[in-house]
Amino acid sequence: MDLIRHDCMPYPDSVAEQERLVADVLAGRRRGCLVLTEHPPVYTIGTSGSPEHVLTRIIGHQQIDVFHTGRGGEVTYHGPGQLVCYVIADLRDERDLHRHVWRLEEMIIRTLSDFGISAERDTRGIGVWVRGLKIAAVGVRCRRWVTYHGIALNIDPDMRHFEGIVTCGMSDRPVTSMAQQGVRVEREAVERRVLAHARTLFFSGASSLPQASMRKDSEELG
Repeated sequence: MDLIRHDCMPYPDSVAEQERLVADVLAGRRRGCLVLTEHPPVYTIGTSGSPEHVLTRIIGHQQIDVFHTGRGGEVTYHGPGQLVCYVIADLRDERDLHRHVWRLEEMIIRTLSDFGISAERDTRGIGVWVRGLKIAAVGVRCRRWVTYHGIALNIDPDMRHFEGIVTCGMSDRPVTSMAQQGVRVEREAVERRVLAHARTLFFSGASSLPQASMRKDSEELG
């Protein structure tokens, strides 16, 4: 497994990088990889999202950029204090995008468990939840069975920035972070656990994992 790490990368540049990585996998020039990064504050609108769900672009005295993206899902926020994990995975043999999403969720559930946070899936939607509050959002796209985009874990972002959107289509904004759950930890420590679980789930013996539930019938999930 290849690891690509950025301290912080503008969202459009990150999407362009992922496009190149997917093209390399499809051409046989690269195997799957994990990209770990943060983004400057940005609201992203997925293929199921509506610009009307961006309620304001100004939070405090800060203007937040808005970017339309090809990932599945609705409107979400990315910013400092949030670890974004993009998994470029070759599913051409397996052809099961729902299992891929299950792995993304499981990677974060296991990571949070390492820090004493009990997390789970929830019937309200895909992602990772802690007592009814979403702590990690998923948005995935698949091109010719090679995946990109991924999952964003709230470590300690500015939670006020979620007030500018209808988060993932949920007007009550049920979001939380590791810090709000009483766990203050550096990004590097979280990355080490994410990487360990990614290696297990995506790049060794992944085909033996349980069948994921079919929650959406699309090649774009979010």
